[in-house]
Amino acid sequence: MSKAIAFEIIQKYEPIEEVRKAHQMSLEGFTRYMDSRECLLFKNECGKVYQDMTHPLNDYFISSSHNTYLVSDQLLGPSDLWGYVSALVKGCRCLEIDCWDGAQNEPVVYHGYTLTSKLLFKTVIQAIHKYAFMTSDYPVVLSLENHCSTAQQEVMADNLQATFGESLLSDMLDDFPDTLPSPETRKLKIALALSDLVIYTKAEKFKSFQHSRLYQQFNENNSIGETQARKLSKLRVHEFIFHTRKFITRIYPKATRADSSNFNPQEFWNIGCQMVALNFQTPGLPMDLQNGKFLDNGGSGYILKPHFLRESKSYFNPSNIKEGMPITLTIRLISGIQLPLTHSSSNKGDSLVIIEVFGVPNDQMKQQTRVIKKNAFSPRWNETFTFIIHVPELALIRFVVESQGLIAGNEFLGQYTLPLLCMNKGYRRIPLFSRMGESLEPASLFVYVWYVR
Repeated sequence: MSKAIAFEIIQKYEPIEEVRKAHQMSLEGFTRYMDSRECLLFKNECGKVYQDMTHPLNDYFISSSHNTYLVSDQLLGPSDLWGYVSALVKGCRCLEIDCWDGAQNEPVVYHGYTLTSKLLFKTVIQAIHKYAFMTSDYPVVLSLENHCSTAQQEVMADNLQATFGESLLSDMLDDFPDTLPSPETRKLKIALALSDLVIYTKAEKFKSFQHSRLYQQFNENNSIGETQARKLSKLRVHEFIFHTRKFITRIYPKATRADSSNFNPQEFWNIGCQMVALNFQTPGLPMDLQNGKFLDNGGSGYILKPHFLRESKSYFNPSNIKEGMPITLTIRLISGIQLPLTHSSSNKGDSLVIIEVFGVPNDQMKQQTRVIKKNAFSPRWNETFTFIIHVPELALIRFVVESQGLIAGNEFLGQYTLPLLCMNKGYRRIPLFSRMGESLEPASLFVYVWYVR
C-alpha cells in the first residue's frame, strides 16, 4: 500500500483529529477501517456489472427458480405472490409459472394435480411487473408451463400484453435474426414462451443430443430433470457441453422432492447449463451456492460462462482436467467477531469454522479449524489452510461457522459463500448470514487471503 493510499484511509476513518493530523491511526480508527466495506472479502468490482453483456443469452449462467409460486412443499403447501417477489429481489431472472384453467374464464397458477392453493394468473403477472427490475435491469424469462384451454390462453395473452405493454417481447429483434439476443438489446425485457408470443425461449422436449444437433432451432430450449441430466453428464459429458454451448438448457428438481429440497447446482454449472432451477423457498447448501455464485457481476442474475464452456474448439471435461493453470489458495483463519448465539442450551459457544471448495470434482474439498471452547464472542484460531484449485473460474468458496455439539451434532451458526475470483487478497472481514440468508451483522470472521496462479 502506498503512503498516499494510507493517508487517504487515515483521513476517512480516523476519528481523533490530532492523530489524523499526525498521519497516524488509533485503535478506534483501525477498527472503523476494518469494519468498512473496503475490507470485505468480496471485491467491490464484482458488485457491479463488469462482464461483457453483449453475448447471446446461451453464453450466460442465468439465476433461475423452480415452481416459483410455491413457498413451502410441492404437494400441500400454499402458493403465494411472495414466491415471485422474494425471488426477484434476490436477482432471479427466470421464473416458473404453471398455468391451468380457472373459474369464470380466469387462468390460475398452481402445482397441477396437487392440493397446493391457487393464484390468479393476472395477479402473478402484476406482481412480476412491479418487482421485475428492482434488483436487476436485465431480462426476465418467464418459463410458462401452459395447461390452459385455447380460450384461457387468449386471456393469458391479453393479461400479458395489458400488464407489460411495450416491455413485452412479441417479435424477433432485427439485430438477432438467427441467434439469441444478448442481455444488453434494451428492448429485450420480458421473454416469453406462450403460443404466438413464443420468441426466443420456446420450450422443446428433449429427445437426444443427436436429435437436437440435427433439428433443434436456435430459439428452442430444453428442460431436463435432474436425474436424467445427471446420468447424461456422466455418460455423455462432451455432447452435453456441446449442447449447452448452442441451446439454453434448464435443469429442474426431480418429482420425488415433494419437500421442496434441492440438488447441488454446481454439477450442472460445471457442464454449462444456463438455467439450474432451484426451490428458492428452501434454505441450505444448494441455495447458499446459488446466492453466492450470483453475487458476481453486480447481482444482475446473469454471469458470463467461462470461455471453455462457450468456445466450440474447447474439449473441457470437468471430471478430467488436462489444461489450465491451477491456483494455490491460502487462507489464514485468524479470528471470529461476535459469533451468533446457539439455540441449544447444551452448547456453550464451542466454535469451529469449516472452509469448503465447490467446483469441478477434483477441486471439491473441505478443511476445518480446531474447536475454540466457550468463546463465541472473540474466538481466535490463527490456522492456515491451503487449497489447489484447478478450475478457479467455476470455484465457489464457502465458510461455515458451527457450534460443536457432542450429543446432537454440530449446530449451524452462519455462513458466507462467494466465487473464488471475487475474493480480495490480504486481511479481510467475512460477514456471516443465517440459514435463511439474513445478515448476522456484526458477526463476522477475520482472515488473511492470498492466491497465485
